[in-house]
Amino acid sequence: MKRLDLDLLRSFATVVELGSFTAAAERMGLTQPAISLQIRQLEKRLGVTLIERVGRKAQPTAAGAELLAHAPRIETAVDAALDAVARHGQGTMGRVRIGTGATACIFLLPPLLGTLRREFPSLEITVATGNAADIVKAVEDNLLDIALTTLPVAGRMLDIVPVLKDEIVAAAPKGFPLPARASASALAKLPVLLYEPGGNTRRLVDTWFAREKVKLDPVLSLGSTEAIKAMALEGLGCAILPAMSLRVSRAGEFVTRPLSPRLSRTLAVVVRRDKRLTRGLKAVRDALLSLKPR
Repeated sequence: MKRLDLDLLRSFATVVELGSFTAAAERMGLTQPAISLQIRQLEKRLGVTLIERVGRKAQPTAAGAELLAHAPRIETAVDAALDAVARHGQGTMGRVRIGTGATACIFLLPPLLGTLRREFPSLEITVATGNAADIVKAVEDNLLDIALTTLPVAGRMLDIVPVLKDEIVAAAPKGFPLPARASASALAKLPVLLYEPGGNTRRLVDTWFAREKVKLDPVLSLGSTEAIKAMALEGLGCAILPAMSLRVSRAGEFVTRPLSPRLSRTLAVVVRRDKRLTRGLKAVRDALLSLKPR
């Protein structure tokens, strides 16, 4: 067998995980043609077809499934070897792959990563964003080392430590008819902006409305916190967002109300129970466990 390129292997595993070349390219910061080329190169080296399209979804062939079963062990073995060698270098800390949601990435991680960078300049950190289910799956598959994600999260192989609560609030610009008491029934009478379905935060909000026996049809569902805020500022609706995403807004931009009854989400640090804590990973884990909302 020809030598196995780890970058090609990661691209293959990501395409299979997401079922899409385009989605894999977005996660990895590449173009779709670049991902397709990597898969063709890997197939050429191994002499087999690894991915086939079933309808609109990319799925592994029998040979691809065989390779996928070995991918986490290959990644673990290589990381262990690199870390063992790195310890012989002066001050080297290795690499840590973090997964999190876009909101936490924007509003929680920057000061934490800045501190880590100053304390451990040789530590290489990569950050991937996505919904909780995808991020946790990547931790389970050892494609990510650690995650900061919204509960609920489950998995027998996972160590899950809640670190902070973040209240969910209703927010709108001044002049918008935001009710003094943001109950489910009052909000349902307004145009409402929500996260797109699929993430844990959206599920929490949907459950909150359902528990109050109120049916809500949002006027817009968007995948980005900043997009929701921009739409709200244009007067398109009342946004329901994590409070942390509004703390760095310009003074007076938004009027906020706690939901009634109150609702919050909990963020947790997630890592595999059998994950070997390298110096770098331990430093990142300790920093995440000490997080407090700004």
